[in-house]
Amino acid sequence: MQTKSSKKSIKLLIAAVAALILSGAADMDAYAQSYMIQQHQPARNTVYASKLKQQLGFLCDPLCEGRGTGTRGGSEAAFWLIREFEKVGLMKIGESYGKKFHTNQGTLGRNIVGMIPGSKHVPRDKYVIVGAHYDHIGMLDGKFYPGADANASGTIALLNIAKMVATTKMFGKTYDHNIIFVAFDGKEVDMAGSKGLWKMIENGELTDPLSGKTITKDKVKLMVNIDQIGSTLSPLKSGRKDFIIMLGNNSLKPSQRDLLHYCNKAYAIDMEIDLTYYGSKNFTQMFYRLSDQRVFVDNGIPSVFFTSGITLNTNKTRDTAETLDYDILRKRIYLIYHWLDKML
Repeated sequence: MQTKSSKKSIKLLIAAVAALILSGAADMDAYAQSYMIQQHQPARNTVYASKLKQQLGFLCDPLCEGRGTGTRGGSEAAFWLIREFEKVGLMKIGESYGKKFHTNQGTLGRNIVGMIPGSKHVPRDKYVIVGAHYDHIGMLDGKFYPGADANASGTIALLNIAKMVATTKMFGKTYDHNIIFVAFDGKEVDMAGSKGLWKMIENGELTDPLSGKTITKDKVKLMVNIDQIGSTLSPLKSGRKDFIIMLGNNSLKPSQRDLLHYCNKAYAIDMEIDLTYYGSKNFTQMFYRLSDQRVFVDNGIPSVFFTSGITLNTNKTRDTAETLDYDILRKRIYLIYHWLDKML
């Protein structure tokens, strides 16, 4: 018969073993997390706050005049983006990165388009489009609208995600999808740039630079749009600065819908995530259709939208580079990159 002291000893032993098991599991989780981060460290090292601020500073400089579509400042931004696409090593689709279109107001716009192949050895026949609009409202009544958050922030995120993917590919990784990166013009003119790109796809005017095959709409498997991603001025309920909003998660396959949360934990990003627009069903539905993913949504393409929300600075002259948080922007870029890496 067991005595009270022996029963107590057994209980203590069981508790000790359980604690060791839990401790070991925690150590294993920490090791796995560290290993996963190390695999992507070269890509993560390409993104840092001072670089983001410098890049965004150019797009918000008076030289770009607020990046109005069809203006001299818009052209300055477009040519700068072309040079940045070349630096990243994106492949041209056709003879040049620039794809011209006309808005319904008759002005000439330019989308900047480049591709990273999923594999150079075995051509892929599926495409993911990652986009962000670089235009803004320009100069109005002699006033300068820099458009730092709207949407120089998304444009800079696009460039740096492209650089991260290119770096990972340089270290030997292959993907099942080709990735088309698009800096859209004309978003502020009834989303003319994204509509122009979709028209090119429908008309068979986009050709894969590796295979030479036409990129048809049935081969576009996902659209990812980034719009206003640099501010911390409209936090979620908790009030945390490090948050991100992703709309359109339900358009993905069920097996993909937990990937953002998984990446957030597995890669130690630890941001607050909302898959709605501040918890409102009506606003979620409305804002899901207010940016360049809309034409893809309307044509049945699974589409997601990353943002940090509208703020009191949106479309105001005070939307300046100084109002953004570049460390938080860097974390958001990391999270979108890791999620995209899993989706590819």
